[in-house]
Amino acid sequence: MEQPLKGKTGLRRILNATRYSFEGLGAAWRHEAAFRQVSVLALVGIALAWWLPLPLWGRGLLMLAHLLTLVIELFNSAIEAAVDHTSLERHPLAKRAKDLGSAAQFVGLVNLALLWALVWCSR
Repeated sequence: MEQPLKGKTGLRRILNATRYSFEGLGAAWRHEAAFRQVSVLALVGIALAWWLPLPLWGRGLLMLAHLLTLVIELFNSAIEAAVDHTSLERHPLAKRAKDLGSAAQFVGLVNLALLWALVWCSR
């Protein structure tokens, strides 16, 4: 069954999707302090991974882990925006949704720290 709201196909759809993605990144940068913080952490961490004497596999893992924290933060911010759009009232399910998004980012950051320790100790 066709989706009536998906009117574009082919190259136009790809161009629109790319534009929407950049708009999303811009919105995250403008409106989400946590996204800006994780972005700075990723820039510093990826630069350090290339500057320090680390094995190539370690550099790759660290870059992947830093990018993963950015992806998690984008999902977390999307959850928070959707919940806040639905209602600004306090509700146990809204709190749970936001807490789960936050927990996902916490796990991502713990993973990042453990990978830094693993790569650093294995060199």
